[in-house]
Amino acid sequence: MTTVQPTMNQKNQKSMNWGAFWDNVFRNTTRFFAFVVFFLLFGILLTLLIGSFPALKAFGFGFVTNDAWNPVTVQFGALVPIYGTLVTSAIAMLIGVPVSFGVALFITELCPKWLKRPLGIAVELLAGIPSIIYGMWGLFVFAPWFADNIEPWLNDHFGALPLIGPIFQGPAMGIGMLTAGLILAVMVIPFIASVMRDVFEIVPPLLKESAYGLGSTTWEVVWKVVLPYTKIGVVGGIMLGLGRALGETMAVTFVIGNAHDLSASLLMPGNTISSALANEFTEAVGDVYSSSLITLGLLLFVITFIVLALAKLLLIKLAAREGKQS
Repeated sequence: MTTVQPTMNQKNQKSMNWGAFWDNVFRNTTRFFAFVVFFLLFGILLTLLIGSFPALKAFGFGFVTNDAWNPVTVQFGALVPIYGTLVTSAIAMLIGVPVSFGVALFITELCPKWLKRPLGIAVELLAGIPSIIYGMWGLFVFAPWFADNIEPWLNDHFGALPLIGPIFQGPAMGIGMLTAGLILAVMVIPFIASVMRDVFEIVPPLLKESAYGLGSTTWEVVWKVVLPYTKIGVVGGIMLGLGRALGETMAVTFVIGNAHDLSASLLMPGNTISSALANEFTEAVGDVYSSSLITLGLLLFVITFIVLALAKLLLIKLAAREGKQS
């Protein structure tokens, strides 16, 4: 009795069939996990909408423009937390983005080789510090020093100015929206600087060497070569820091004062959406009170979505302008 040995073509065909099978498994598995993200996002949004219904039914869309927050009379509005969230995040980004850019530029372009690695590790370690540690440091160390040395100086030099004076008026308490914004800036700097440093390092050395060979200065190389090449990564790092600032909870809760008062002064206590949720969710009694807090979470979700959408539109416009120039 003779046995038929499989031919080389049959072996190749079998191997190809197994390869196609595992490719199909891999493709479907990755597709499943991609859709899981969408389902989670949809589930979170649906949960927030359902939980927000009692508050929206009681107050309507005036909930967004109302500055009242009184659990005793069951009157709630989101204006103060929204204002505090936007103001503290804006302060953090105004300080954090330039400092992060300078740190990343120094590490990649100007830093001596012996200092580059220790400095990069130090930046990454700052990013790993828990937010509650930043909050404790801000409350027990930074806030007293800020109240004794900086806030009186701001009152004396800027408080009497006609336009910006009201922003810097108020008692020197150390806690307030300006303090919260500064703490947030310290927290977002490591994230933005790390991303910027990584994207700056992927720029081909040949491009920078060519620019230097044509007589460009370091600033000209960064502005005309490095930034155009890495703009998507830079914007992504900034958005990462902004997302951290918008959603930060514990550090802000320690130093912002947690007062539902709308004040033009940055030295006065305020509140943010995340700090309001952290302080009051466990004490919320009644459907309207709990629903109002859930509505704050929904508003934070919407604000974050709008910010990310605007960033995406900015990148699309930049890409379109580059296409027209080429």
